[in-house]
Amino acid sequence: MINHMSSYFSAEKQESLIFMAIALVAIAISAWLWMNGHRLKSMAYPLVAIALMQMVVGGTIHLRTDTQLSTLSAQLQANPAALKTEEITRMQTVMKNFSNYKAVEMLLLIVGVGMIAFFQRHDMAAGIGVGLVLQAAVTLTLDIFAEARGADYLSALHSMPA
Repeated sequence: MINHMSSYFSAEKQESLIFMAIALVAIAISAWLWMNGHRLKSMAYPLVAIALMQMVVGGTIHLRTDTQLSTLSAQLQANPAALKTEEITRMQTVMKNFSNYKAVEMLLLIVGVGMIAFFQRHDMAAGIGVGLVLQAAVTLTLDIFAEARGADYLSALHSMPA
């Protein structure tokens, strides 16, 4: 079980770095768009807004992962049954949250595509649409990978002896 746990948390920590890197790129692109007065500079609004969320989420996961893994590893040694019960409950909540996140991300993706399709002649709306599409697509993709890792980890937890 320790291998499943270590792999899961290691991948979570790696993805948190990807989240933060994407956020920094989005902020840099936004700054470039504004400094150059690009006609679609309004895409900076969703790029930066979502980048700030990515920084918070990525930073939080990155900072807490080592401690969380150490705590869970110690609990696995001391009381595997309690770890199994508590971690299954926690991971079921995490998995439910992924469904909510994906729904929001898909909605943002649809809104962004709609804005591009229906307001392409309006620079502000089209720019916001492009920003939404970019950020929602990237975030949705990363969350799909994270959800798959979570499902594997939850499956390993369920298969632990009682």
